[in-house]
Amino acid sequence: MQPGEGSVNDLVELGLSRYEARVYLALVRRDSYTAAQVAREAEVPRQRIYDVLDALVRAQLAVAHQGRVATFAAVAPELAITRLMNRQRESLERLEKVSTGLTSMLLPLWSDGRAHTDPLDYIEVLRDPRQIAERFADIQEQADTELLTFCMPPFVAPAANTSGIKATRRLRRAKGTVRAVYTRDALADEEVLENVRRFAEAGEEARFTRRLPLKLVIADASLVLCDMPDPVAGTGSTTALYIEHPALAACLRLAFQSVWETAEPMGPARGAD
Repeated sequence: MQPGEGSVNDLVELGLSRYEARVYLALVRRDSYTAAQVAREAEVPRQRIYDVLDALVRAQLAVAHQGRVATFAAVAPELAITRLMNRQRESLERLEKVSTGLTSMLLPLWSDGRAHTDPLDYIEVLRDPRQIAERFADIQEQADTELLTFCMPPFVAPAANTSGIKATRRLRRAKGTVRAVYTRDALADEEVLENVRRFAEAGEEARFTRRLPLKLVIADASLVLCDMPDPVAGTGSTTALYIEHPALAACLRLAFQSVWETAEPMGPARGAD
């Protein structure tokens, strides 16, 4: 029996991207494939197949056999599923720690703000998507040495985000640091993926992880822009906080570094075989 779309969805739930799930399911059907063969079998674009295979090899779900023409084989399904489950447990534990830390840091600020009739002068509360996008552009332009970002949909900035590209180039010319962690579903969205590549060309370092606790921007360990999804208003309603607070920014920077260290880079582009 051939695995169907349900199997693909199950593997996606266990942490694989849709392309990775389709390629793994193709690999289990034969002893080995070349990259071109498995691209045809899994119906994955040739320009993406090496990235997908590299990701499966790094995750120890596939094995590469070097030779005149490299071939790839799946590891046994029971071992692959066990490894995916372990990754999910580790990811959940890591996100629980990050979320707990973020909650403990943000709740006092949130509660303090509720206790004052006037907003705290170092916190700006934003609810209009246009204002959030403008603040996002502002924080990119204000960064002098470091810009750290958690990126996940929905995106408020325009796809091109030319101001972000310019800020990235400016920071890299000044020997600054520009790093971003994206959720792995960005790899399946061609528009977002193209934007990731454009930022990489400008000098941004990018990594990918299964989940992120929230959208977040930290500039120079002093400025913070983060979203606070509203559990009462429901999906799609977000309050963003723009905070000028070095102590909070430094703590959130540590949270970013924790996720960055365990996130995975996107595999290098390869030519066709």
